[in-house]
Amino acid sequence: MKGILINYEYCTGCHSCEVACRNELGLSKGEYGIKLTEVGPYEYSTDIKADTPYEWVYNPTITKACNLCAERTAEGKLPSCVQACQAWVMYYDDIEELAKKMDGKTRWALYSPLQA
Repeated sequence: MKGILINYEYCTGCHSCEVACRNELGLSKGEYGIKLTEVGPYEYSTDIKADTPYEWVYNPTITKACNLCAERTAEGKLPSCVQACQAWVMYYDDIEELAKKMDGKTRWALYSPLQA
């Protein structure tokens, strides 16, 4: 089973994944195969151990419209969102292989779209 792994610790919030997906799937305005969500900015209390007391991250979230770019991947290409990622924080592979990349040092999200 294939999936997409995102290291959202380093996502820059550029929206390239959204645009590429919308173009690939022919989605209308307001429809998304991947939707960039923003968390923050806000400040934690001082008892949180982190490099900075602030939280401000972007998390590309796979939606129900995602089919992992079935036509592209059948041709050996990457899903359009992974191909377009300017921060190089998205990976496409077998779920088991992607899980091995999760190092516990940064924040990751592993998605496996719904199967038809």
